[in-house]
Amino acid sequence: MDKKQAKKRIEELRSLLEYHAKKYYDEDKPEISDFEYDMLMVELRNLEKENPEFQSEDSLTQKVGGHVKEGFSKVTHEVPLQSLQDVFSISEVKEYIKKIEQKAKENNIENVKYVVETKIDGLSAAIEYKQGKFVKGATRGNGLVGEDVTENLKTLKTIPQVLKDKIDIIVRGEVFIAKDEFEKMNQEREENEEELFANARNAAAGSLRQLDSSITKKRPLDIYIFNVQKIKGKEFSSHFEELEYLENLGFNVNPVRIYCNNFEEIEKAIEKIGEERENLSFGIDGAVIKVDDLNFREILGTTAKTPRWAVAYKYPPEKKETILKDIICQVGRTGVITPMAILEPIKVAGSTISKTTLHNEDFIKEKELRIGDTVVIQKAGDVIPEIVEVKKEKRTGKEIKFEMPKVCPVCGAQTIREEGEAATRCTGIECPAKLFRNLVHFVSREAMNIDGLGENIIGQLMERKLIQNIADIYTLKLEDIESLKKNGKKFAKNLEDSINKSKGNDLYRLIAALGIRHVGSKASKILAKEYKTIENLSNASVEELSKINDIGEIMANSIRDFFLSEQTKDLLEKLKSSGVNMRVLEGELDDNRFEGKTFVLTGSLENYTRKEAEDIIEKFGGNISSSVSKKTNYVLAGEDAGSKLVKAQNLGVTILSEEEFRKMIK
Repeated sequence: MDKKQAKKRIEELRSLLEYHAKKYYDEDKPEISDFEYDMLMVELRNLEKENPEFQSEDSLTQKVGGHVKEGFSKVTHEVPLQSLQDVFSISEVKEYIKKIEQKAKENNIENVKYVVETKIDGLSAAIEYKQGKFVKGATRGNGLVGEDVTENLKTLKTIPQVLKDKIDIIVRGEVFIAKDEFEKMNQEREENEEELFANARNAAAGSLRQLDSSITKKRPLDIYIFNVQKIKGKEFSSHFEELEYLENLGFNVNPVRIYCNNFEEIEKAIEKIGEERENLSFGIDGAVIKVDDLNFREILGTTAKTPRWAVAYKYPPEKKETILKDIICQVGRTGVITPMAILEPIKVAGSTISKTTLHNEDFIKEKELRIGDTVVIQKAGDVIPEIVEVKKEKRTGKEIKFEMPKVCPVCGAQTIREEGEAATRCTGIECPAKLFRNLVHFVSREAMNIDGLGENIIGQLMERKLIQNIADIYTLKLEDIESLKKNGKKFAKNLEDSINKSKGNDLYRLIAALGIRHVGSKASKILAKEYKTIENLSNASVEELSKINDIGEIMANSIRDFFLSEQTKDLLEKLKSSGVNMRVLEGELDDNRFEGKTFVLTGSLENYTRKEAEDIIEKFGGNISSSVSKKTNYVLAGEDAGSKLVKAQNLGVTILSEEEFRKMIK
């Protein structure tokens, strides 16, 4: 490659790496695998080494890739949080150790010791303590400046708020999500039709970098501490000694650390970690080799980006060939039909893979998958198995093309794939696979508002076969409800009252409760106001519906398809027989004073519960949001209002006291 070509390729690689670094570090939405990113970085590093005249301080080979996310305060790290130099072969590790040993010889240092640790696949953070009390936490950011995530880190149970010694110390750790917790999260997101996390690392990063710490609190974050960044009034001679001290202070320290005397022992440690990585509860993407002697570390020093006293060995992703035996379809709780690959069982990265998701129809077409194909399996992020390639040259002609089902494999209702969407869905409202999610939505506050009938109670009722469709809610007997709880008479009476009360709800609540695709609470009110009865709405044509303001063609088609379904007709008949109101109540929909306005609530209110205030806002047509943004119209602030109030002040959002709110709703 001549100089002109080298310069062009260097510029291409820098631009490409900047793009993917932004996706990875800032947006937590990577588009390529870690391995692919690493290979691009290796190519750039080699080209810059061969062509030093084209080197630049702006290159990602010279700096860390992250930036501070908008909405977070900046934190300047007292000690930079550097990244590690990556190597991809044992021979490179051997070469690195030779350089370390040579440097030791030059400085009359004998018997260099090393510590080999797992390279945890998460998000790096620095945590500061003053007199043993947790005072500040920050992400790595670009290594020099990170994001203040103190409130978010306080939600992690494995971070001690107070240490066993009253000491000033800054430690560094890796925030992560355990493998089994990650799988649960993605399963729940799939059921709720939310975008799946690409891997556990991005799930952890996205969870820690939330502007609302209540969201972080709900995520199963954990942390392992692996370094002392700075300490006052105490000195150590070795890294291993530091780790033991951190453990005694009460920190959750990286559990895999192997003491080594030479390259041979380091090689064995890397092999051992590689063999056992599948049995670890957390994901790793490599092994870190560190010089143990802290004084020798000072001599070795650092570059602008990486320390010279440590290196990261990256394990290559393991790929295996197997046979795609069949494709079956599963129906999720929201009605999304997901094709699943049934595979000839194959061991990949330490675990046996016999099936994997094929996501949707587009994925199958993109890969040109056929039943009977020989396929290549890889574990994405060493957690999720995926098909990465089809060996078309191994086809025999007996392979079978796959098509998504026209009817639901569970209930037989028509399936539909709407324009612009990747998912195929079951349209049946009484589909058993969707029943739990439909019930939860039907009784929710935004719908029929049946207080006391939460997910746990619904689950118990379904287990006992006391509820087998939505209408069964209104045929529940008092003794059935009582049996769910010890001494459950009071609970049963309250729930019975709540169920009976819901029969008198306005029509818009029933429309919202039916869970019609694309129809939310706002559209439900518009439809109720326009058609007055459920019967009128059931008979409305697509042309009529499309003429209504805020009811577009997609929504109109969805409404018409919904009411044409036999399952819908059956349900409405049952609800009507149970005494559920099917008409507009006079005066219910007249006052929309908060229409188009978004409210955020923060702090404790004196005269209202949070739910009561939200119900009032929604009754007047307003929207509730959990986070403050430029689109927020009002922040209702009570006592002990926190970061949301500060952000609202910074953005110039109107802040309401409780008294001002009371005047608005008179």
